[in-house]
Amino acid sequence: MLRQQTLARILIVCSIALATAASAKTLKTKTVVIYPSAYGVSQPLSELPMDLSTVTAREMPEPRPSPLKSNAAFVPWQLDPALQKEVLPAVAATKGIDFEGLGAQGWAPSDSNMAVGPNHIVETVNVDLAVYSKSGALLSGPTNFVTFFAPLGGNCASGSSDPIVNYDRLADRWIISDIGITSTFTECVGVSKTNDPTGAYTLYAYDFGSNLNDYPKLGVWPTAGNGAYLATYNMFGPSSFLGANLCGLDRTKMLAGDPTAAQLCQLTPNNEGSYLPSDLDGPTPPTDGTPGLFLSWHSNVPGQLYLRKLTLNFAAGTASLSSATTINVASAGLACVRGGTCIPQAGTTQQLDSLGDRLMYRFPVRHFADHDRAVANHTVNSGSQIGVRWYEIYDPAGAVTLNQQGTYVPDASYRWMASAAEDKDGDIAIGYSTSSSSLHPAIRFTGRVPRDPAGAMESEMSILEGTGSQTSGLSRWGDYTAVQVDPTDDCTFWYVDQYQQVSGAFNWNTHIGSWAFSACTGGGGGPAVSLNPTSLKWGKILVGSVSGAKTVTLTNIGNATLNITNIATSGDFILKPGPKKSACGSTLAPSASCVVKVAFAPTQTGLRTGNLTFTDNAPDSPQNVALSGTGK
Repeated sequence: MLRQQTLARILIVCSIALATAASAKTLKTKTVVIYPSAYGVSQPLSELPMDLSTVTAREMPEPRPSPLKSNAAFVPWQLDPALQKEVLPAVAATKGIDFEGLGAQGWAPSDSNMAVGPNHIVETVNVDLAVYSKSGALLSGPTNFVTFFAPLGGNCASGSSDPIVNYDRLADRWIISDIGITSTFTECVGVSKTNDPTGAYTLYAYDFGSNLNDYPKLGVWPTAGNGAYLATYNMFGPSSFLGANLCGLDRTKMLAGDPTAAQLCQLTPNNEGSYLPSDLDGPTPPTDGTPGLFLSWHSNVPGQLYLRKLTLNFAAGTASLSSATTINVASAGLACVRGGTCIPQAGTTQQLDSLGDRLMYRFPVRHFADHDRAVANHTVNSGSQIGVRWYEIYDPAGAVTLNQQGTYVPDASYRWMASAAEDKDGDIAIGYSTSSSSLHPAIRFTGRVPRDPAGAMESEMSILEGTGSQTSGLSRWGDYTAVQVDPTDDCTFWYVDQYQQVSGAFNWNTHIGSWAFSACTGGGGGPAVSLNPTSLKWGKILVGSVSGAKTVTLTNIGNATLNITNIATSGDFILKPGPKKSACGSTLAPSASCVVKVAFAPTQTGLRTGNLTFTDNAPDSPQNVALSGTGK
């Protein structure tokens, strides 16, 4: 829980005039090396108590990091050079599974975020986290971050804010972070010890002292020789904005559980802020030695993106930050005059914050056969309307070029708080919030395929239409969301966002939805498997006897029929009611589930292990459920 004196201190920081010199300060080149101030191992998430606490409603402030362009008012006659004017057919995607996520715990905004792995989805919000199966079954949580990070003590066990979760595909591990807060500030980081997100995590605390490491964002950048977890922070001193910290955490040591894993940081000039770190999508890592990439929309010059590169040497404890590469883009007016509050809602005069002064999470980078691609987005004022400006960038680590851009404003409703990603076929998807004076905030998405006209998105589709609006003077909404690509097929997009079931304040809800472009090879039109649970354990069972049955639910989360060719067990485990029988037939329709029963029949004393194996036509076949028990 955030202590009152800390909240007061942050509010003071928020009220400071953050004016800076017209020209940037000389780039600081000194590497700041931050070693863990605390180290520990969490209990398995599945064993931690559920968060049943109730707290006084509180709004987390969001200090603005950079001097904003002084738009005195909207200028309806201003033409957006990137505004999409043509209307394309409905987005060529098939909706998949969607389910309810975490809800409010007395805090705002929600900071809704999620990551997806082969069999799990992990969601983080202010101030909880939870683990789901891909069919939406709650497997763990909600767990309060203070409880999760309790072994670290100090700030991490006292207060939390701005959580992020990510899945490291190449290592098959999970990484979770948030700000630990008392009267000082810490970044708290957990890396799963195995591929099971409901298990234990190695925990690290990185102290920033009296400087606030605000709005942290996390990216996975697993080069073979110099891999890192990349992090960005807007740094605020007691009386001024200091710049953006661009950092790398020692991924190799963190995956090994090494307590000496360092964080290396470089600070930008103080007229730059809100950078996003590169975050790998797809199975191909960056080439050895590829620096970490960091992207920002320079709101002082609203026709420019800034790209910086951070070369990390953890052995030497040094990091080299490049000068900013300017990517010229179409000019854009700041949403809501100065990037602030103007989003209308149905049934209330309360308006919502656009957070339009920065790029929105994530900055995903994907390798294709002959080049790399990245996408990014932010909210802009396009004439008299508010919409999503998006970019597709080629070769961000090399001879970077802007391939295409567009502003999506298909009607008079406001669209903001977006996230974007690209699948393995080059299809781009964007999820976002939509609202107007006659519409409660809704969760929608759009997208495009490579054959579409450059700079254009297809007509949107709804994931969920809200039935309430946020009221009572509370303007903060979301702060960030996340579109992630399923590593199982590299085609299915998953998205989490905030909405209101009923009107009120500090009673937000979140929802997780999925979709795939129908033509995406190996996905979209294909099947995909989710297993719940992914392991079964028995206690001590008498040798020669048969235990009671435990169940595994198989769900087809894809968009085509799953053809099941075999279900079998190995070791001292048997299918029930018989070796060739189960509730699963030879086919399973999209979104359908079936149940398999397994019993333990030990033939010897001691620990016995085996697998329940499904063989089918999904891309990751065969899929295994780990089985274990003890014979006595």
